[in-house]
Amino acid sequence: MTIVSPSMLSADFSKLGEELVRVEKAGADWAHLDVMDGAFVPNITFGPPVIKAIRKLSEITFDAHLMIEDPIRYIDAFADAGCDLITVHCEAHGDIHGAIRKIKEKGLRAGISINPETDVTALEEFLPEVNLVLVMTVHPGFGGQSFIADCVPKISWVKEWAKKNGREMLVSVDGGINAETAEVCLKAGADILVAGSYLFKMQNMALAIAQWHGV
Repeated sequence: MTIVSPSMLSADFSKLGEELVRVEKAGADWAHLDVMDGAFVPNITFGPPVIKAIRKLSEITFDAHLMIEDPIRYIDAFADAGCDLITVHCEAHGDIHGAIRKIKEKGLRAGISINPETDVTALEEFLPEVNLVLVMTVHPGFGGQSFIADCVPKISWVKEWAKKNGREMLVSVDGGINAETAEVCLKAGADILVAGSYLFKMQNMALAIAQWHGV
């Protein structure tokens, strides 16, 4: 079954806790938490204190996407805040292998993410160490962008690598996901759909999630 992970970046931040509860009640599997530091990407969102504050409101899986430089500095804080899975970027400065090791030492699942302009082969050195690959189909930093179709082959590439190497590897896709682009990504082998604007603008979020679950 497809895992649906609504991006909380598109939620109403004035009532983030309520929005989290709404996502869970709509049948979402995970909640995707976009953490931006104003350095790796231009925007700034939220950090461990906010995640810790909303953690007590829901038991849904917290899927943290760290769009930050030198992420190893903050792994302890995000783990202690209640994240279940932490994804870092292969393009970020710092010891990315060390960050992945630290995530796993905390007993969490580790992911690696790749930007649209980065060649997919940049993932290869990290794949033996991670549980998940997050393929960005927009440029990270802002919600509501248009889907970049040229990124879709990266999904198939990762799934083929996993098959050849006997690894179980989840592939998540984030950016411009809607009814049409979701179908494209699922056909390419995606396991997880991260959707923000599309889901949060719907009057019936549960209907879209149920449809994706049924694919």
